[in-house]
Amino acid sequence: MNIKFGKGKTEYGPGVQIDLTGDEIATAIDAYLVAHGVFVSGPRTITVSGELIKCGEIYVDPSGFVVVDGVKYLGRGTAE
Repeated sequence: MNIKFGKGKTEYGPGVQIDLTGDEIATAIDAYLVAHGVFVSGPRTITVSGELIKCGEIYVDPSGFVVVDGVKYLGRGTAE
């Protein structure tokens, strides 16, 4: 997982970008299922639109923020 300021060009700031590997996305989907009471035991393959997941990206709008390891990344392009 890589967290950095985004490439947004709005007057409010660049936003925050979170890059995920395919394994991290599969883990997130699995965690979502567990949070909704769906428990899977054993090997599984998670695909999106019939394809294995290679990578993904989450973009957080300049009005939002991300906190990781105690650092708050504001979507306006600053960290606290």
